[in-house]
Amino acid sequence: MPLPKLPGTPVEDSRPADLVVIGGGIAGLSVAYEAIQKGRHVTILDRGPIASGMTARTTAHLMSVLDDRYYEFIALRDEAQAQLLYESLVTAIDRIEEIAGRESIECDFQRCDGYLFLGEGDTPDILEKEFDACRKIGFDGVDWEARAPMPAFDSARCLRFARQGRFHPLKYLQGLARAILTKGGVLRPYTAVDEVIQDGATVAVKTRNGQTIMARDVVCATNAPIAGRLTLQAKMAPYRTYAMAFEIAKGSVEDALYWDTLDAYHYVRLRPGDERDWLIVGGEDHKTGEADDAPARFDNLERWTKQRFGQVGAVTHTWSGQVLEPVDFAGYVGRDPDNDHIYFVTGDSGQGITNGVVAGLLIPALFDGGDHPWRALYDPARVSLKATGTFLSENSTAVKSLVEHLGGPLLDTEESLQPGQGGLVRDGVNVIAVYRDEAGTPHRVSSKCSHVWCTVHFNSFERCWDCPCHGSHFDIDGNALNAPATAPLASIDDKSGRSS
Repeated sequence: MPLPKLPGTPVEDSRPADLVVIGGGIAGLSVAYEAIQKGRHVTILDRGPIASGMTARTTAHLMSVLDDRYYEFIALRDEAQAQLLYESLVTAIDRIEEIAGRESIECDFQRCDGYLFLGEGDTPDILEKEFDACRKIGFDGVDWEARAPMPAFDSARCLRFARQGRFHPLKYLQGLARAILTKGGVLRPYTAVDEVIQDGATVAVKTRNGQTIMARDVVCATNAPIAGRLTLQAKMAPYRTYAMAFEIAKGSVEDALYWDTLDAYHYVRLRPGDERDWLIVGGEDHKTGEADDAPARFDNLERWTKQRFGQVGAVTHTWSGQVLEPVDFAGYVGRDPDNDHIYFVTGDSGQGITNGVVAGLLIPALFDGGDHPWRALYDPARVSLKATGTFLSENSTAVKSLVEHLGGPLLDTEESLQPGQGGLVRDGVNVIAVYRDEAGTPHRVSSKCSHVWCTVHFNSFERCWDCPCHGSHFDIDGNALNAPATAPLASIDDKSGRSS
């Protein structure tokens, strides 16, 4: 039987659904797949192609290791919650392996070890505390090694974590989407959602093309949520992260996951090929909108990689993505505290793949008033008083953004922009975001994010406008590319700065 083809153009199907999932990445497709297993009729919407989004920008580490450290999590939450978190991550990796086998998804899934080694200047007590924390929560597959198996670098004593994993995320997503289609799910790519409103026991999903889909339940799996209170978005901070792929000789690097302890940390995995392998390296994170120096970030990544893995081959790909850092080290997965038929998946940190699969296991269990042992751990309504300092620090971005809008730093005139450049220009009482395209034509939009009016910044690598407050992205003409914003930036009709 031939595999179904994923739709590549908008699908007009506004029939009511048991469940509408907004977002066609790992979280949305995982929730949809599991809900279909429970007999739900599911419609999946995405403003872009299905099986893409931020998942397409991941380096796809499948890990039960916590990138924020279990000893930090125990200090902030408690040991029992840490045990549940570890259990959820292990279960998520197992579920990917199970689904890939059941649905015959050829996604290069492979179990492998992971190695955590000290970053430059870090002290051994970091590893010692993490080893002790892992043993406390039942993570028995962790042990000491004399060094990580990097060919050009002696990492010194490090931790080895058994039964981690890696796979090709897009191959897995495409296989999962096809499985959903064969089971009766509806996939609607290129269908942006403007609003989600619960009224009694039903939820209205209003799309950009003027349709309204009525649903029994709705899951917002859009990286950052497009519904819910601002307080949920305020409990996360958006960070831009960078990745690149190097050609390497077949078998020259052990098939494993590698991480250092720096903040921001570096992360490495192998992608084996038939005649050559690829080393996929990420890191050099910074808060979204607070830097525009991608070439320097990639130079740093390349230098770091060569110091540890030797003279790698050509760089074949470079890309960046965005992660949302929760204030207390676990994502927000579960029911909207204000609407009992709306659910969220967000705050993935560096655990985006496993967090998305956790959502598939958790959220369908909560439908119709159900419960799950992980509910409180990931509850979007939770408040962590011990994380107050982090909350205040991360949300200072909004204050800085307002000051910037009122007083600079700004370009003197848009004429100083060269083709391919963008920047903020003051024009009277307004601050205009201007991009000059390769033909020399300026594209003028308001610099106020349509979400809560923070000042956007130009991202020259992605050629988009980034909001530093909650992670919205907009194209050069102001169209929303990433939640939480759904509306575009206001267009500017002329150099006077009047919005239209």
